[in-house]
Amino acid sequence: MSKDDYFLIVPASGIGSRMNSSILKQYILLDNGLTVIDQTLKTLLGIDAIKGCVIAISQNDSEFKKSRFYDHHKILSISSGGKERINSVLSAMEKLVGIAKDNDWILVHDAVRPCVKSEEILLLIEQLDGNSTGGLLGVKITDTVKQIGNNAIIEKTIDRSNLWQACTPQMYRFGLLYKALIKAQIDGIGATDEASAIEHSNLKSKIIPCGKSNIKITTPQDLELANYYLRGL
Repeated sequence: MSKDDYFLIVPASGIGSRMNSSILKQYILLDNGLTVIDQTLKTLLGIDAIKGCVIAISQNDSEFKKSRFYDHHKILSISSGGKERINSVLSAMEKLVGIAKDNDWILVHDAVRPCVKSEEILLLIEQLDGNSTGGLLGVKITDTVKQIGNNAIIEKTIDRSNLWQACTPQMYRFGLLYKALIKAQIDGIGATDEASAIEHSNLKSKIIPCGKSNIKITTPQDLELANYYLRGL
């Protein structure tokens, strides 16, 4: 493994409107007794290679201080999350300026992906060792994909042979990612993940396969599925 340091950023300022819950989805209690974000942090902060972490939360968030990881020695700072993901990640990266070197690695992982496995993160780190840019975990699409037009009418079937679903963590060199996110923000491209910003800067990402259990909790059904997967961990 390279001698570069690894830092974690966890965007956790989403409101989760599709959960139909009065509780922010990252603070919903799982069947194992942990909140969604605490389950996520339990896995990520348990990776020895990760030196430090910045959590991006909403300015109105009063819940994270109740987290069992609030005083964890790896949490370096808590930043103010923005309206969009790109704003939250940039805010967190600014906390690492002067701490992380340009060539150090930044892992960005969704707070509401609590089912990621340690071995998947370790594989990502291993496979990107020595890579000049970075990459991300992903799941190969196996279902038939349709493109639709007006009134939900199918226009064509998309060739799925080279289609992948992007997951997290997404891991990039600090200097490259910081510049790519700033450029994406200035250009107004609406990057929905770090890989999109990297692509906009004409840089190449490598995708590393992970399991379908690495889901993002968006709906109540996702929560049920997450509890199912976590029972197997």
